[in-house]
Amino acid sequence: MLRLLPLGVASPWAAGARTARAPGSRFDVHGACPGGSARGATDCATTALAAEETLRATRGHSAEAHLARLARCEGWRAAKAAGHPGVSHSPRTLGAICRGDPEPRVEQLQPLRCRRSRPPRGLEHQLRVNVSNAVLPSDFREVLQRRLGELERQLLRKVAELEDEKSLLHNETSAHRQKTENALNALLQRVTELERGNSAFKSPDAFKVSLPLRTNYLYGKIKKTLPELYAFTICLWLRSSALPGIGTPFSYAVPGQANEIVLIEWGNNPIELLINDKVAQLPLFVSDGKWHHICITWTTRDGMWEAFQDGEKLGTGENLAPWHPIKPGGVLILGQEQDTVGGRFDATQAFVGELSQFNIWDRVLRAQEIINIANCSTNMPGNIIPWVDNNVDVFGGASKWPVETCEERLLDL
Repeated sequence: MLRLLPLGVASPWAAGARTARAPGSRFDVHGACPGGSARGATDCATTALAAEETLRATRGHSAEAHLARLARCEGWRAAKAAGHPGVSHSPRTLGAICRGDPEPRVEQLQPLRCRRSRPPRGLEHQLRVNVSNAVLPSDFREVLQRRLGELERQLLRKVAELEDEKSLLHNETSAHRQKTENALNALLQRVTELERGNSAFKSPDAFKVSLPLRTNYLYGKIKKTLPELYAFTICLWLRSSALPGIGTPFSYAVPGQANEIVLIEWGNNPIELLINDKVAQLPLFVSDGKWHHICITWTTRDGMWEAFQDGEKLGTGENLAPWHPIKPGGVLILGQEQDTVGGRFDATQAFVGELSQFNIWDRVLRAQEIINIANCSTNMPGNIIPWVDNNVDVFGGASKWPVETCEERLLDL
């Protein structure tokens, strides 16, 4: 630190020092302020003392920095004495301090004190962070609440997506399970039918359908349906002693036409063949309680038809629904006449008796083929509807029974 002389002391040694000191070297307080008056020396010493106090107050600055400022003060004095035009007269500079202004020195040194009172840059940053942290909790709660709200909404959306995926998976699993169960049930039913057929009948076609009562709820149903036909042959074995009339051995109904194909004996009327609700009377007599083999042929060409009983052609005709193709996709019923497709049966038109070997072909069989079937010399299943156990269902008390052999039926004629 500078060692200062007592105030008001003026010595020739100090005056000589002003002229002999080299530039840039350390200086005493009397040499820092030119002007030989005692008043000037006193003012300059006072200023230097204030600078020394400032040095003591500002711990972070080195003594060299203040000495440099004092050197600039000396330079400013010299420049002002020489009348240099670039010298600043701002009261905020060190020149204002060194030129001996009568203003209070506290105000002159205020910039220095303010600059020193400012904390270091790192400390100022830390203070700002601390101030920010002082008001952070409320803001932080708001930010946290918003974030929690967003997370909750995201979680709910994810849960909803998982629920949808679970529902879709459940539906797919249920559909697959239902499909598997249906397939297994169909296989089980098939196995049951085969077991029943093998145990009850010697062969799949060795059975008959029994319809013992004249009701509107006993009947059999053929599972298969017919394709579009331009000709057909229908053959069957039947036995009935019902009077008056045997009823309806079979009927085929399609949407829009309940009498697409019907064979019926109703009341005291003769047996009739209906095609597209057009009628042809057949010269057949089968109500004697014996087995009879019946075959009917028809072709759309000119509506020609033939009627066979026990292998013998008993009637023929034409103009029965000529050029009318048999419509496909209908329902084929044994023992009942249909007023609507598959229903609205009339008990007075029901068949009473037994039926077997009901077969349908999509062509007109030759007379010799019909004879061979009737006399049991050949077994020729229908290529459209064959007589097999698993193709015939019975309802309402109708039943299936083993049928007599073809030869036994012949003996009954």
